[in-house]
Amino acid sequence: MLQDLPADAGAAAAYSGLGIVLMVLGFVLVDVLTPGNLRHQIWVERNRNAALLVAANMLGVGIIVATAIWTSGGAIGQALISSAVYGIIGLVAMGLAFLVLEFATPGEFRGVVNEHELHPGVWVSAAVHIAVAAVVASALT
Repeated sequence: MLQDLPADAGAAAAYSGLGIVLMVLGFVLVDVLTPGNLRHQIWVERNRNAALLVAANMLGVGIIVATAIWTSGGAIGQALISSAVYGIIGLVAMGLAFLVLEFATPGEFRGVVNEHELHPGVWVSAAVHIAVAAVVASALT
């Protein structure tokens, strides 16, 4: 058990590093798809709409990465590759779902992220992010 500690710690660090990279990509994706500076909206303006959308994206990425690790059967190489591939697929699918949602709703959906009052459409978009991630994650099993 103790002899496995270095390998297990290395695996945890590798999984964490990949998860963080994918979450950064998710943040960038949401920033590109929404108007304005997302970091400024969340941490300076305290915009709850922007924070909710990013939080759902981060949860979605976490679901995909965790499922890739869980289904890898302990093979770190396989888990890292699965996490990367399915993580990118998930991000692309979340981005496409966001664009489809914008197309299917009246007005400019992207603009509601900038509103300071919590908008119901952002809850729908957040749910779509998590649902898409669950679908992608279930493809791993």
